[in-house]
Amino acid sequence: MKAFVFPGQGSQAIGMGKIFYDTFASSRQVFEEVDEALGQKLSTIIFEGPESDLVLTENAQPALMSVSLAMMAALEKDAGVSLANAVQYVAGHSLGEYSALAAAKALSIGDTARLLKIRGQSMQKAVPVGQGAMAAILGLEITDVHSLASQAALNQVCVVANDNCPGQIVISGNKEAVERSIDLAKELGAKRSILLNVSAPFHCPLMQPAADRMKAALQDVTIQKPLVPVITNVRATPCEDPETIRELLVEQVTGMVRWRESVQKMASLGVTQIIEIGAGQVLTGLTKRIDKDVISAAINSPEDLEGMF
Repeated sequence: MKAFVFPGQGSQAIGMGKIFYDTFASSRQVFEEVDEALGQKLSTIIFEGPESDLVLTENAQPALMSVSLAMMAALEKDAGVSLANAVQYVAGHSLGEYSALAAAKALSIGDTARLLKIRGQSMQKAVPVGQGAMAAILGLEITDVHSLASQAALNQVCVVANDNCPGQIVISGNKEAVERSIDLAKELGAKRSILLNVSAPFHCPLMQPAADRMKAALQDVTIQKPLVPVITNVRATPCEDPETIRELLVEQVTGMVRWRESVQKMASLGVTQIIEIGAGQVLTGLTKRIDKDVISAAINSPEDLEGMF
């Protein structure tokens, strides 16, 4: 059994997906559809920069989705690989969950682009710049990080935002609380604690204004039953019901990304190969650290389409 997974923010790079745009008319159509849906030449920012524009959350999120869906279009229309026949599950890391839903035809590409634009803008505006922070805690167990985040919060917010893989956990919240967590992590023997260069404290209760905005935006969007079940971020379980998907996409804004558990769930369901569709190979690396028995691979170039199936 196989699964497709789709990367999240942080995997973006100038020029990503350009070779697919140049090689496949099907891929080019995806980029053009996103540009039209957003009323901006996002493809120009993706291919040419400047990087300062691409890394803006409101651009990075739809941009990464565009690349993933452009690759999916080439896979299906040019390599003849049907998602419904090739894989049993899809999943995505944070914004990648939207890419997964669009790939599984639960959301249209245009709606997905518009939702991610709103998501990026509302997440950026939810917390004033400089008041929030995120940090990667390396070398500690998830239970220890939950505990130290709780201790460091005091009267502020500090929670686990991403459970990425064993020994790589991200916390999020008020800047002072996150900094206190880093000090506690050192005392507990963390190998390393790194403040992340992010524009806002994602996946924590401080994002509630963004969750409220997404709830309103999602009310106006049609969600179909996906072609295959989606392993959702906040529950790490398969989901096919459109209304539950709608609810969980709202919950995802403030909730923890349970990526380690998501990969473990797929493995427990019989998945033996996980294929990353999109920019970079971040999720491929995480899969190897989560379950060495699961074969992991990434599609980054047209050559990768050959022989994968």
